[in-house]
Amino acid sequence: EITAYIGGEGHNLSGTPQFVLVRGGRVRDLPGVRYHIVRGSLDCLGVEGRRQGRSKYGVKKAAAAAAK
Repeated sequence: EITAYIGGEGHNLSGTPQFVLVRGGRVRDLPGVRYHIVRGSLDCLGVEGRRQGRSKYGVKKAAAAAAK
């Protein structure tokens, strides 16, 4: 068990155990937090309505999603 930071606005993870992809990278404001959760992979969804910097938050391109 580790403590990891969830970037972006809001998330779908609850207190129950979840499978998430973790990458390294500390958070300066939070002592002891040395990992980030990768958004848009496994059980962690991407950020809703994100238009810029989408690759960092696991969001597909809006035009591609609308075409399907």
